[in-house]
Amino acid sequence: MTVGIGVRGRILQILGNAILLVGVFLTIMPFVYMVSASFKPGSELFSIPVRVLPDDLYLGNYELLFGETSFLRWFANSVFVALARTVIAITLSLMAGYAFAKFEFRFKRPLFFLVIATLTLPLYVILVPLFSMMATLGWMDTYWALILPFTAQAIGIFLARQQLLGIPNELLEAARIDGASEWGIFTRIVVPLAQPVIAVMGILFFTASWNDYIWPLIVLTSDEKFTVSLGLPSLIGPYDQEYGAVMAGSFLGTLPIVIIFLIFQRRFIEGIMAGALKG
Repeated sequence: MTVGIGVRGRILQILGNAILLVGVFLTIMPFVYMVSASFKPGSELFSIPVRVLPDDLYLGNYELLFGETSFLRWFANSVFVALARTVIAITLSLMAGYAFAKFEFRFKRPLFFLVIATLTLPLYVILVPLFSMMATLGWMDTYWALILPFTAQAIGIFLARQQLLGIPNELLEAARIDGASEWGIFTRIVVPLAQPVIAVMGILFFTASWNDYIWPLIVLTSDEKFTVSLGLPSLIGPYDQEYGAVMAGSFLGTLPIVIIFLIFQRRFIEGIMAGALKG
């Protein structure tokens, strides 16, 4: 009986590993083909049968991307907007999460539930009010319109609160007895202890901003303010389709996200587990 259970467990393990390998293959193949297509000429991109690897290393797509488009400006815009949104959103989320976790005030629970309830609202529901607000403020086609509307993130407040609930109240009280101000407690105690959740929010917010397409499409009109996600589709028109340059730009556009995740992946996992287990 024990041998039968062992064989069955071995078979299930092999099947599970096979399913995981298939999942990994299906996940990475589009990325592999994107990188490969960025080094193919246009004639080879649409060849039948489809070839994953290019016959020769073709750099014309990158020359077109850097020489005849505003890709460097788009890339710089994406970096600036993503970093600004991320830094402001992390700061506000930590402050709000700290207040919900360690302070008592009227309507604390209803307000927190109201914040969490906003997670159920899809972006498309608030697009019209946000557009009207940006037009009223005169912020259309500006960086303000790209950054400020998304600097208050309910998911960030939730994650920060869950992480900061684990900080002992005795530690904060000891700091107050020693004469530390609330701002000093926040910057010297709370922020260092919140590094895992900061890594989580950093990856989530930076990725969301970098990949944002709908909102820049609505509020931007000038090419010099385009982001990568908005600029690359402009290379494909009814009379001119530069798919190779789009693949090259898409490949380069994924590098910042991959680098950031590789740097913070350990903290990211710790923060996700902390947010899931603490209540």
